Amino acid sequence: MTNLAINVKEAAGQHASRTAVRLDDHVLTYADLDDRAARVAGWLRQHGVEPGDRVGVMLPNVLAFPVLYYGVLRAGGTVVPMNPLLKSREVSQYLGDCGAKLVFAWQSAAEEAAAGAAAVGAEFVEVTSSTLDEIASWPPFTEVAARADDDTAVILYTSGTTGSPKGAELTHASMRANASVTASTVLDLSPDDVVMGCLPMSHAFGQTCALNTSVLVGASVTLIPRFDAATALKVIERDGVTVFEGVPTMYVAMLAEGPGVADTSTLRVCVSGGAALPVEVLKGFSEEFGADILEGYGLSETSPVASFNRLGNAKAGSIGYPIDGVEMRVVDVDGHDVQAGEVGEIAIRGHNIMKGYWNRQKATAEAIKGGWFHSGDLARMDEDGFYFIVDRKKDLIIRGGFNVYPREIEEVLYEHPDVLEAAVIGVPHPVHGEEIAAAVALKPGCRVAPEELRDFVKERVAAYKYPRQLWLVDALPKGPTGKIVKREIVTPASAS
Repeated sequence: MTNLAINVKEAAGQHASRTAVRLDDHVLTYADLDDRAARVAGWLRQHGVEPGDRVGVMLPNVLAFPVLYYGVLRAGGTVVPMNPLLKSREVSQYLGDCGAKLVFAWQSAAEEAAAGAAAVGAEFVEVTSSTLDEIASWPPFTEVAARADDDTAVILYTSGTTGSPKGAELTHASMRANASVTASTVLDLSPDDVVMGCLPMSHAFGQTCALNTSVLVGASVTLIPRFDAATALKVIERDGVTVFEGVPTMYVAMLAEGPGVADTSTLRVCVSGGAALPVEVLKGFSEEFGADILEGYGLSETSPVASFNRLGNAKAGSIGYPIDGVEMRVVDVDGHDVQAGEVGEIAIRGHNIMKGYWNRQKATAEAIKGGWFHSGDLARMDEDGFYFIVDRKKDLIIRGGFNVYPREIEEVLYEHPDVLEAAVIGVPHPVHGEEIAAAVALKPGCRVAPEELRDFVKERVAAYKYPRQLWLVDALPKGPTGKIVKREIVTPASAS
């Protein structure tokens, strides 16, 4: 059977009493998860949800998320995961665009979700801390709805950095295959593993790499609704976490806390994605915590995993090489392969590629050409087949005719011992077209002048690359997954 929810039923048959999901002292066994998901599916069927209908799930990382997620899938519906921080305007945009029948929303998001749902005629269901108990009395749908390989399991809305958000349609087959390959060849997961679930389940990274991979093999997921470095380290000790998955800012924060906060000796592998991981952070974390970080790469449109480093075969600063069943190329503006070492756009083909953008034929045709998804990310491939991200195509800075890749300058800033976080952006310039600018957050207790940081970079890169404008900030703006959001960085008039 193709339905992604069959993984829960199969796991319950093999690992009924094992912990599936944990949040603090509350635990769902695989038998619990299977039963609750069946009851959600039964309730949905009674409320008129048919196979293929879209259902919004607007929850943080709480126990109800996997129950509702797999319940919708079990009923044959399509899950539309939504960040619980969305405002009513955004909620109505997402629900209206995909024609969702109803939305489940966490209690803290109830007001905005209800208003957004009402605006487009969708049903609203509030989810509270007691909802799991209520679900136990709902009528179960004991079967799992049959779905075809190419039926849409999940619609993930992209961040909308280049326009209004678009819904990437991910199929049951693509999501199952991506989870299976990631679990077996990247994470080497087994039922004995405990995976840290601090990445938002409403996003592709958390869904596939933490939730779906764990359920596929019968491993356990321990949830953190809101990431905090000290809390995460203590949960690693408490629950014996063996696999940690995060974005670079999480590793930066844990490295700043230091290894003395908790016993993290159970960690056997860490993975990073969502943004480029500074090499200095990778090396520093491995030295301090004794656990290697494997960096990978993917997008919402690729389910999301496309490439990864592997245990025993990794290169610092690289996103690794394609996972099984996936091909990658580096191409020029005409779609032709470039030579090894040259910079071009990443194109991807394989089991992981989305069906398309929901009701956006033109956008789909622009993104997928000849079966290859064009990512918008610039990279180079070395002679060994390892890929190295250079930058987002849209983040490329052109200063006086010279190409400047922000990541290269950020890597240099991270080499400075006082720098905690750094983001390099392009700002308008009357002569050069664009100028290099950098916002920097320092480690706690550190003091260094912007001029000193600017000179530090100037000594290490070509003259046209160093940031003429550099200023200090308390913290850099971040999105819901913890990624630095460059478009929200404000350039102060007094920047040096």
